[in-house]
Amino acid sequence: MHNFWANAIYSVVPTILLGLVFWLVMRSILRADRTERKVYSEIEAEERARLDSQLESTQPK
Repeated sequence: MHNFWANAIYSVVPTILLGLVFWLVMRSILRADRTERKVYSEIEAEERARLDSQLESTQPK
């Protein structure tokens, strides 16, 4: 009976470890994408504000 449980554990552990590695990789990819989108939005908002201020200063009144 002891051999059965050892074999059961040895057969399940690689699957669990591979699932954990997959989860960590996907989590890091999704976090990087989220951070990239946030930074891109901030940069885009700054550029739009800068462009608007330039357009307002060059328009005749």
